[in-house]
Amino acid sequence: MSYDAYRVFAAIDFGTTFSGFAYAHKSNPKEIVAHDDWQDFTGRFKTPTVIKYDESFNLKSWGFPALAERPNKKKKSSNVKPVERFKLHLGKMENNKSPPQLPKGLEFKKAITDYLREMGEVMKETFKIRWQNLEFYNQVLIVMTVPAEFDNKAIEIMRECAFKASLIDDKNSRNLKFTTEPEAAAIHCMKVLKEHDVGVGSTFMVVDCGGGTVDLTTRKLLEAEKLSEITERKGEFCGGSYVDEEFLKFLGRKVGKNAIKMLTDNYYSQLQYMVQEFCRRVKIPFTGQQKDFTPYDLDLEELCPIVKQYVKGTELDMMEDAEWCIELKFEDVKSMFDPVIAQIIRLIRDQLTANNNCATMLLVGGFSESKYLQTRIKQEFNKIVKNISVPTHPMTAIVKGAVQFGLKPTIVATRVLKWTYGTDVARRWRKGDPASRKLPGGKIIEFSKLAKRGTETPVDSVVQTIFSPGHMLQEKMGLDMYYTDKNDAKFCDSPGVKLLGNWCIDIPITFNDERVVLFALTFGEIEINATAINVETGGKYETTFELDI
Repeated sequence: MSYDAYRVFAAIDFGTTFSGFAYAHKSNPKEIVAHDDWQDFTGRFKTPTVIKYDESFNLKSWGFPALAERPNKKKKSSNVKPVERFKLHLGKMENNKSPPQLPKGLEFKKAITDYLREMGEVMKETFKIRWQNLEFYNQVLIVMTVPAEFDNKAIEIMRECAFKASLIDDKNSRNLKFTTEPEAAAIHCMKVLKEHDVGVGSTFMVVDCGGGTVDLTTRKLLEAEKLSEITERKGEFCGGSYVDEEFLKFLGRKVGKNAIKMLTDNYYSQLQYMVQEFCRRVKIPFTGQQKDFTPYDLDLEELCPIVKQYVKGTELDMMEDAEWCIELKFEDVKSMFDPVIAQIIRLIRDQLTANNNCATMLLVGGFSESKYLQTRIKQEFNKIVKNISVPTHPMTAIVKGAVQFGLKPTIVATRVLKWTYGTDVARRWRKGDPASRKLPGGKIIEFSKLAKRGTETPVDSVVQTIFSPGHMLQEKMGLDMYYTDKNDAKFCDSPGVKLLGNWCIDIPITFNDERVVLFALTFGEIEINATAINVETGGKYETTFELDI
C-alpha cells in the first residue's frame, strides 16, 4: 500500500510488564499523542501487561483491574491468578532464567492475542472518536516495537497474534511493521540530541530500561536527521520488575518463603496489591540518598491480611511481636535495587567497550525514571560519557519514536546485522571434510555465508553472489535461506543455524554447462528481498523474508 493512503500512524509498545500505544495524524505529524486513559486510570501512559481468565480460559479482565485487588473484608477475594509476563515466552532467556509458568492448558500465544485484541479495541474506539470516517484496516499504519534480542520466529509469532487479535485483516498486511525498542527510542531522542548540541557524525547510546528487559544500542547522527547503527544491539532480562522480585524475596525472609508461595498460588491479586503499594510508596520515590529516605512501615493487616493464615513457626512469633508490621529501612530497599542496577551497569560497560567514542547517553523506559538508577549510572560513567540525560516522560520514548519511524521510515539509514545469513551450497568434498557428510558423486553441502553478523549495512543495500547448478541435468536450484548468531557455521544443521525460508528457481537445461545464476539479497526497511536471475535465460525469481532488526 502506498504511504499516501495512510491517514493515521500508530505504534504499540507491547512491554513485558506494561504496554501502551501512541498515534499521530499525517496532517499534524508533530503532535504525537500517547494514550493515557486506561480503564478509569486516567493520566497513566501505560497499563499492566496482565490478563485474567476464569477456569475455562474465558477473559475476565485485563490491564490494571486484572493485576491487583485491594483487600475487602465485605467481599470475598478472587483466587483466580492473573497471567503476566507472558511476553517472555517469545525470547530466549539467559543466566538460567526462565519465563513464568502459565496455567496448565493456556498457550502463551493465546494470552498475547487476547491482550492485543483488548488493546486494539481501545485503539479503534479512540480513533473512531477522533476521526469518524477513518478506515482502520486501510488508513492506519501500525508499528509494533520488539526487544533487540527477539529473533525472526518471535517477530513472526507477534505478526500472527496481531492478525488473530484483529489489528490487521491479513496476516501479511503491509499495514503492520516492526522496529526494535532501542531503535524507536533512538529516533525519539533526536530532539534531545539537538538540545545537547550533538552534531552530525557524533555517536550516542540509548539505554532502554523497561520493566522486564534492558536494551542498548549505539547510533550515529547523520545528515538530514538520519540515523545509522554502529554496534550490535544488546539486551538482557534485568528491568525494573526484578526490583519487585527482590522485594518479594525480602518479604519471604520475614514471613517465610512458603507463605509467599501460598499467596502467589491462592491470593495473587492481594499479593500484587501489596507489591504495587511498595512501588508507589517506596520504589518510585527511592533516590539512593539516606537523607531523602523515610523508613516505611508495611502493615500486612491492612495491605494483605490473608497472609496471616500462612505464616508459621518462628516467623509467626516474630510477626506477632511486630504486630504484623514490617519496617523497610534504607539499606533494605537499596539491596533490592543494587543487583538489578549492577547488571545494567555491566551491559552499558560492555557496549562502551565496543565503541569508546560515545559522547552522549540517553536513558529511556519506565525504569529510567528511577532517580537511584540515574544517579548510579552517572556516577559510573560521567568521566567517560560527556552527556548523560533522561528525556521528558522516558516511559513514552519508545512508543513515540515508533510513531516517528512510521511517519518517516527513511530516518534509519543503516543497521548492524543481528544475524549471519547464508544458503546451502554443494561443492566437491575435500580432504579434511567430515567423511560422514560425503554424498554420492563426491559432493558435500555446506553453509555458504552471504552476509555477516555485526556488519553495518545501509538500508536497501544489496549483497550479490554467483551460483551454478551442481550437475548438468539439474533443472531446479534450491536457495533456502538460513540464519545464525555464529560467524563460523560450516553446515546448515550446525548448532545455532536456523531455517529462515525455503524457495527454489527453475534452471532449464541448455547447452551452457555453467548456467550461471546471479543471486542478490537486498536488506530493506523491514524485509530481506531475495532475487535470483538466470543470466542465460533472463528468468527472474523473487521472494521476501522478514528482516529481524
